[in-house]
Amino acid sequence: MHEQIATPGPVGSPSRDLSLSQWETVTRQAIAAAREAGAGPALAGYEQALSIARQLIAAPPSGRAEDCVAALVVSYHNLADLHVEQGDADTAASHLCRAHEALIALMLNADRTASLRQAALRHSRETHFALISHVARHGPHPLVTRALRMGCLAFNVDGPTRH
Repeated sequence: MHEQIATPGPVGSPSRDLSLSQWETVTRQAIAAAREAGAGPALAGYEQALSIARQLIAAPPSGRAEDCVAALVVSYHNLADLHVEQGDADTAASHLCRAHEALIALMLNADRTASLRQAALRHSRETHFALISHVARHGPHPLVTRALRMGCLAFNVDGPTRH
């Protein structure tokens, strides 16, 4: 599992920092459940962590954009890992794609803060690598191909490539 947990930093807005702390607690509990009791009990925890991470991305606490984006990526990747362990590479691919696509959307959204967009850009390298690794382990997948193309197009926004 992706055990990178965004560690809470300085307290900015207590109610919002509680959400990041809550994400960390739920994620740690899900990781422990996966180790001790298997995929079933862990699945609900990972889904809850993802829900919290999405809320954090919608309204990130001041100065915590990096941690919020990391929480989103780790949540999707934990779900993907869990599905791979259960032999469901298709659902895993879907989670990996959603992570990558969410970051691409954040990067391209001019209404989001520069810090959130930059954090999404930095973490998109990790999601890109996860997609490539998934293909290497499980073979080509149409969702992965689409997500990778989407990422390539996002970085080539000026126009068609000249040869």
